[in-house]
Amino acid sequence: MPNPKTDPPAVQPQSEHIDQSHLIGSVGYCCLQAYLEIVPNIRKQLAKLQLRPVEYTVLSLINSNPLINQKRLGQTIRVSPPNLATLLDRMQSDGLIDRQRNPNDRRSQILALTPKGQETCRKAENVAAKADITPTLTDAEREQLTRLLIKVFHP
Repeated sequence: MPNPKTDPPAVQPQSEHIDQSHLIGSVGYCCLQAYLEIVPNIRKQLAKLQLRPVEYTVLSLINSNPLINQKRLGQTIRVSPPNLATLLDRMQSDGLIDRQRNPNDRRSQILALTPKGQETCRKAENVAAKADITPTLTDAEREQLTRLLIKVFHP
């Protein structure tokens, strides 16, 4: 017979299920869990092109917004100027982008894709389009989720 004064209490085996019911109603928690599910897949797919998600984002934005300036790009992707400068330095040394002084405002730098950057962007967009990051959703659900998320970050 166990002695309650000297024997530790018996540990009951934990069930496989973790109760998250108090968190599931939180949009922030659900977004974080979705992010943690989606981003590793995107990273894995883009790594085949030696790209990180932020570099793909930069390539895509420059491609869609010719001659965007460095300041607007940083504001759009919410990267601080020093961190953006480091990122753009690396992308320029990799031959993906080109930075030039804006002829209309010498304080500003405009960004453009190099031919290598254009090709890499095209390949990355194909990879991203094929990455099945929401396999449990129907096309209609995926479109609805996208619309709702856009309302959150771009009201």
